[in-house]
Amino acid sequence: MGDTCCLSFSLGGIKVFLEKNIPGVYVNSLKVGNSSIEDLENGYFMNPNQQVEYVCGLLAADPQLKDGFNAIGFSQGSQFLRAVVQRCGHILPKIKNLISLGGQHQGVYGLPHCGALMHPTCDYIRQLLNYAAYENWVQNALVQATYWHDPLDDETYIHKSIFLSDINNEIMANKTYIQNLNNLDHLVLVKFDNDTIVQPRETEWFGYYEPGQSKKLLPLRETKLYTEDRLGLKKMDKEGKLILLSTVGDHLRFSDTWFIENILKPYLLN
Repeated sequence: MGDTCCLSFSLGGIKVFLEKNIPGVYVNSLKVGNSSIEDLENGYFMNPNQQVEYVCGLLAADPQLKDGFNAIGFSQGSQFLRAVVQRCGHILPKIKNLISLGGQHQGVYGLPHCGALMHPTCDYIRQLLNYAAYENWVQNALVQATYWHDPLDDETYIHKSIFLSDINNEIMANKTYIQNLNNLDHLVLVKFDNDTIVQPRETEWFGYYEPGQSKKLLPLRETKLYTEDRLGLKKMDKEGKLILLSTVGDHLRFSDTWFIENILKPYLLN
């Protein structure tokens, strides 16, 4: 959201960084659309299901990936890439590690820089947004609505979200999703401890509010998604495939040194 694949001051800079630090690596910084401007706009307005299908096609057609690859998602791109793994992993070359930086895997309930637990006005605003978020035209017009997760009304979220509730297997257990996700070598989830963009920040580790209220937060291992193992996360956890990392800093703020030591060396030099 608010970023694009290829400009030097955004993800284009990440591409250069990876190429500098991993000799001979091939990096495909995915562009959804025909230009950087389209890519930016599509981050707000292109249905995520269509984005996922589009990216599956890009990856399948890229001969440089035939021997397998690692995937790195930034912010909302993390859950979109996870959907690529779950929906298309069986028809793509081997996806080794999926690295999620600040992803909203259980959705969001709040606005950037508007902490609802500290500011009553922010809490009021997010309750107002519940009335519009699940209207069909909003779901199909605004990307961020597709991962809006109202903890006060889980049933409405589950049945009216056109994206997140499906990829989290909350409507039905899609065995292909589970198998494809579990075929990863590692699922690496990075949480930013001082994130002011994502509410709640626990969603970056698949944690979320306890259903029926919006104050008490459940860590991943206490959520229904984990205890019922609806995505196979519990199995991955027991097998050492689920990696939870955190770093101080706001949303997507990390040092080169931190990334090299915690991400690049353990998961990308293979």
